Amino acid sequence: QVQLVESGGGLVQPGGSLRLSCAASGSAFSTNTMGWYRQGPGKERELVATITSGGITNYADSVKGRFTISRDSAKNTVYLQMNSLKPEDTAVYYCRAFGPTYWGQGTQVTVSS
Repeated sequence: QVQLVESGGGLVQPGGSLRLSCAASGSAFSTNTMGWYRQGPGKERELVATITSGGITNYADSVKGRFTISRDSAKNTVYLQMNSLKPEDTAVYYCRAFGPTYWGQGTQVTVSS
């Protein structure tokens, strides 16, 4: 069993930055691929970024060059650094563990002036 707890969301102005954290409890964190997803108002949940246990990353085209996913295995935590935020980044952001799948409860990110 894996539990995922996100934090770090909030209200930020366009062009600003936020760092999301996802703390994982349970076994096998170091071997799991981890990911961040988001669901905007009236939209379906979409992939934002993933990172393998070996540190290989993958990003959605809409966030490439602005977002960075990373992980700290010693802290069982995965991060999402979000820079140059846009209003269209407004969404609930979810952390996901792969194989088997576990989801966090989500954290709200609102980009607005």
